[in-house]
Amino acid sequence: MQKTYKHTKKNYMSVIEHLTELREKILISCLVFLITTSICLIYSKQLTFIIQKPALGIKFLQLAPGEYLFISVKIAIYSGIVISSPFSLYQIMLFILPGLTKKEIKYIIPILVGSIILFFAGLSFSYYTLIPITLNFLIKYGSDIIEPIWSFEEYFNFITLILFSTGISFQIPVIQILLGITNIITWQMMLKYWRYIIFISTIIGAIITPSTDPITQIFMTTTIILLYFSGILTLKILKK
Repeated sequence: MQKTYKHTKKNYMSVIEHLTELREKILISCLVFLITTSICLIYSKQLTFIIQKPALGIKFLQLAPGEYLFISVKIAIYSGIVISSPFSLYQIMLFILPGLTKKEIKYIIPILVGSIILFFAGLSFSYYTLIPITLNFLIKYGSDIIEPIWSFEEYFNFITLILFSTGISFQIPVIQILLGITNIITWQMMLKYWRYIIFISTIIGAIITPSTDPITQIFMTTTIILLYFSGILTLKILKK
């Protein structure tokens, strides 16, 4: 009876130690986020210039007292989340890796790294390609009638929406690979329904690009379709 009690107590302590380790990982991640956000707040002026850069020739207004102050905090928080996210994911991996098999580790680590790379690739694609094309259309449309003077808060919300929407849409191959290696959907089934995917991609492209510019929407739709087929190709290679 005493032996059984010790065994139970040991298991109980293992759970406590497990939760303690999880708490430490979360605290470390939060600390890194706070430090990163604080640094971004210090350099909020430089970050503001980076955000304004795609909107060439536009004058921004502060329409309410303290508007730029609150936007500076939002810029710092969002930047802190993006910059510290790889470290936070690394802490999560350190926590779950000991409980995974070698086969699972073989897939999980490349998928996680690929997900991070694709997300930042999506942000870069959005900032350097999609946003300039969209803003160029919006600035020119009606500029001979109405002078484009924008609220910086509305502009920031607009840019943030496009950036994160594009970054998330670049996770399509990752989702496909996860569905494929868990045998939920095969790459043959994904290829079979390509017509439906093109239709859905058109809708997603229209949502992500809020401008009425058809060139921008076609550009985004084509990118989503290419990501989808690249996911099928990657899954096919993995399944060989």
